[in-house]
Amino acid sequence: MARFHDVLIVGGGHGGAQTAIALRQNGFAGSIAIIGDEPEPPYERPPLSKEYLAGDKTFERLHLRPEAFWRDRAIDLVLGARVDFLDPTLKQVVTTGGERFGYGALVWATGGRPRRLDCEGGDLAGVHAIRTRADVDLLRSELPAARRVVIIGGGYIGLEAAAVLRKFDKSVTLIEAQHRLLARVAGPTLSRFYEAEHRDRGVDVRLASTVSRLVGAEGRVNGVVLASGERLAADLVIVGIGVAPAVEVLRQAGALGTNGVLVDDRCRTSLADVFAIGDCAARKSRFSPTAVRIESVPNANEQALTVACELTGRERDHDAPPWFWSNQFDLRLLTVGLSDGFDVEVVRGDPATKSFSVVYLREGRIIALDCVNAAKDFARGKSLVANGVLTTPGLIADVNIPLP
Repeated sequence: MARFHDVLIVGGGHGGAQTAIALRQNGFAGSIAIIGDEPEPPYERPPLSKEYLAGDKTFERLHLRPEAFWRDRAIDLVLGARVDFLDPTLKQVVTTGGERFGYGALVWATGGRPRRLDCEGGDLAGVHAIRTRADVDLLRSELPAARRVVIIGGGYIGLEAAAVLRKFDKSVTLIEAQHRLLARVAGPTLSRFYEAEHRDRGVDVRLASTVSRLVGAEGRVNGVVLASGERLAADLVIVGIGVAPAVEVLRQAGALGTNGVLVDDRCRTSLADVFAIGDCAARKSRFSPTAVRIESVPNANEQALTVACELTGRERDHDAPPWFWSNQFDLRLLTVGLSDGFDVEVVRGDPATKSFSVVYLREGRIIALDCVNAAKDFARGKSLVANGVLTTPGLIADVNIPLP
């Protein structure tokens, strides 16, 4: 016998939690349940690679809401359960443990799983990902005995982890396959800035380097062998090479999509009464002519509000510009918009001062900003990106002139 909920949310991260919260805030009186595959109630993920790894925040401070919040608002939490089958005709899901849940509307908010190394030695003990509390708890338990750490991947997760580990005075080598850091998400100026900052703080940054295999003894990693043949000693390895969207169940049920599951501007999938949000959902927008997945908490929250409004018959703007943040050392980066496809990169301010912005233009219009310790530029930049403001490089490069 299936347990029925008017809205069933699969995924206990930001997107799933915010959907339930927004439904109640908008007066939804039906039954709501969240199925999460972790044993903890919904919590913040971004601090895992920053404050939680560093020990600056306890896990309890990461809870999105106190546990009593969910009970008081009649939001059922089904924790430690993974959905592995969806029948869109019967409108039911089945967990690995065999429990069946029926739904009126289904919200898929499962995010993604860390991509694993597919080379020899990728499954050795001491090889870590950073995605869940359990991941970071295990990493933290092994850090005291580790002196040399190799990080594979020069994206935000890898750079944030490197910053924390240098704080602990670990020897850190960072391996990036591309010719620059942050190659997928930022322009050359920001890449060069963060490369220099990490090198200055003692991180051995290796660009255009790939891993051939990991080696170890008695089942535990002790080295990373590069394609060049060089072997790097390693007491720990952290892999930060992106996430794979967790949408296999949706795809098997017939949902359309390649990189994630395809959704429309209301976050509806091709399956009736099935929505998808967050890291696993790909959609087109005026900020991206092709369907893309945006891996950020603000995006997950925005899409959660969109679904909640759709299910409660309310109107809202469904096309806010995406934004993101990253903390590394004493540097706070705030990003708005998508810089992919820019044709002009304008530096506003002096990177040597560690307070500057990079403004990205396409055909004269502002499409994105990366703001390092420049919160005012970021605040103004949200509106500039949202409106696709037409400007000239000379006008926005001068820090004595406010952004238009």
